[in-house]
Amino acid sequence: MKQINKEYLKLNKNLLLSIVFSMVISAIVAQLLAEQETYLNSTFTIITGYAVFFSTFGTLYYFGLRKKYATLGKNKNLTRELKRLIASLGIGEIFYLAIRWSTLYHFLNIGIEPYLASLTSEAISLASYMLIVTISAKLTGLYKES
Repeated sequence: MKQINKEYLKLNKNLLLSIVFSMVISAIVAQLLAEQETYLNSTFTIITGYAVFFSTFGTLYYFGLRKKYATLGKNKNLTRELKRLIASLGIGEIFYLAIRWSTLYHFLNIGIEPYLASLTSEAISLASYMLIVTISAKLTGLYKES
């Protein structure tokens, strides 16, 4: 397998691990906030999910970068890669947030249990997010050899 494809697999692995961890915590928060208004439950559940996701993903990505850029001469490449990563994730986050909030709000309004609504909403959002991030990472040339 080419080195570039391995990098995309590592990125997707880090994203998946972060999202699964975020999904579990979000489901717990949604259930704890079951008595709140649906818009509050949706909003606080998503805020918690974001905090868990970004802290987990940042940690995993940092450890991957630490190994990759162990030598000092590659700082320009590191800066370029981080800018491309932020662009790729930013595009995905816009779609993720719109899909996640609207589906969670809808599921809570129709009476689905909060933990199940959160898990279902996260799964739908996850599928679209992973597709968009992978496509945008390829379009921005995140792992293009230079």
